[in-house]
Amino acid sequence: MSSGRRCLASELGHKVTSMESLTVTPNLTMLRVNGWQVYVWRDGDSATLIDTGAPGSGPAIESVVPGIDRIVLTHGHVDHVGSAAELRQSTGAPVMAGAGDAAVIRGEADMPPIVFEDWETPIYERVTAGLPRTAPAVPVDRELNDGDVLDFGGGARVLAIPGHTEGSIAVYLPANGILFTGDSIANVGTVMLGTFNQDRARSVASFQRLAALDVETACFGHGDPIISAAGDKIRTAAAAYDVDHG
Repeated sequence: MSSGRRCLASELGHKVTSMESLTVTPNLTMLRVNGWQVYVWRDGDSATLIDTGAPGSGPAIESVVPGIDRIVLTHGHVDHVGSAAELRQSTGAPVMAGAGDAAVIRGEADMPPIVFEDWETPIYERVTAGLPRTAPAVPVDRELNDGDVLDFGGGARVLAIPGHTEGSIAVYLPANGILFTGDSIANVGTVMLGTFNQDRARSVASFQRLAALDVETACFGHGDPIISAAGDKIRTAAAAYDVDHG
């Protein structure tokens, strides 16, 4: 990660108390808005958002990301979908999300419950304190399925990775060696299976699918990106999990 890290003032957006900007590659920036992570991929003057943080983050994001042309959601949890409605309304950018989570994101269905490991419950209660249970509903302009290719980053491949949620997706830019994992993988102290899953066994299988990719840079829903040799680190971590038992 380059030294392009800066903190932005609290008045940038409604309800936003902190925003940090980290340059990952010349075309890729990570924003942490009140601690929730949003990625910005730039092709010239065109910007693609990968996730949108918690509700209320839209004005702060838009103030530093001109030219938002599309919004891609890795899954339907509130810390990823939260500002999609306000950003779609203010920018006109279409919202794209995995077909399996689309009804939840539109507000037409409830998100199926998380199946917690015993140790996860107190962590979940702590990290989600202050978050609403659901995000404002937003139309999903394009439902994404495994194998779809999106028009940014030299051709962004959609990978269906169910387990964290039914409709979780990863976004892979093979021309750039960049992978956006959503919450299927985390990098919190170490690379690990993402937490708070609906189906742990399917999550492990998805983790191992991503581990097979040729990846230089990995961007996670939680934790710092890995800038170089990310694929090796992901493969090492994935090998610790049994696909049948997690």
